[in-house]
Amino acid sequence: MKTIGLASDHAGFEMKQQVKAYLETNGYAYRDFGTFTDDSCDYSDYAHPLAEAVEAGTVDSGIALCGSGNGISMTLNKHQGIRAAICWNRELATLSREHNDANVLVLPARFVDRHAVGEILEAFLSASFCGGRHRKRVDKIPIH
Repeated sequence: MKTIGLASDHAGFEMKQQVKAYLETNGYAYRDFGTFTDDSCDYSDYAHPLAEAVEAGTVDSGIALCGSGNGISMTLNKHQGIRAAICWNRELATLSREHNDANVLVLPARFVDRHAVGEILEAFLSASFCGGRHRKRVDKIPIH
């Protein structure tokens, strides 16, 4: 069973509850790194622990949310082993895995229709990296 790490700020909190329900319904375990309320907070406080868990392999991949997706994505991508992709539809989620080997899906909670969340999650969680010509590009992402 895959374990998915979760993180959000206050703007992503409500949609994160929807993500949890999807994961539970579809047989995924998850570890929630916070936030645990919709009180105003800083996304970086939750993004860093999620990124560290993905890098350490204590979770298989991650899902992160904030209002625009930008702040939490920027924070996650400061970690060398993270490839966080902001996705607002099924096609982007699929391509983020197939072409970029994304290991964290970022949902821009204020811009994603709540009815589309399940499709986006299903696309991200079921797709896999194609490798091939994309491998050399992904290998050039980290700064060594």
